[in-house]
Amino acid sequence: MCVIGILIAILAAAIIIGVIAYVIYTYNRFKALEVATQATLGQIRVALRKRLDMITQLAEATREYAIFEKETLENITKMRAAIATATPEQIRDIDRESRAILGRIIAVAEAYPTLRTAEAVSKLMDSIKSIEDEIARLRYTYNNIVQEYNTRIRTFPSNIIAGMIGARELPYLHVGGREIEERPRIMLREEK
Repeated sequence: MCVIGILIAILAAAIIIGVIAYVIYTYNRFKALEVATQATLGQIRVALRKRLDMITQLAEATREYAIFEKETLENITKMRAAIATATPEQIRDIDRESRAILGRIIAVAEAYPTLRTAEAVSKLMDSIKSIEDEIARLRYTYNNIVQEYNTRIRTFPSNIIAGMIGARELPYLHVGGREIEERPRIMLREEK
């Protein structure tokens, strides 16, 4: 009888240790995913800041061909300042707004073949394409991390630990909407 009691005690201890190990692992995984989302958001902020810098330079390079309201450059400056503390929702809005501005500027370059082939404009367009690719890759990475985090919050038994530590679902960074698909309207100097 003593051997059975020892085996039951060992089994009970193993189950308790297993549960504790699982709780520790799940807690650490939640924290690691939170850190990964913050790091990726930081990289997205840097890339968006680069995009806004390039948009400003591109607006300056195309200024003689199109009218860009003073308000446009002020909006770029405000967005650049807001990026540092932006939430994922605000990052999504900054992304959408900066894409719209970029679309208007690219439309100017497309309207003037000589402008599009100008070396400075061409280099800026290549740089912006590279930054756009970087932003898309970072958004994909962020959304994958968020998917894992949110899945753990919704699935058993990790949802129990999520509830204990107060974990809440994280928002995805979506891009889309009609404003991206529609061709932007611009005012050319000749239309003044």
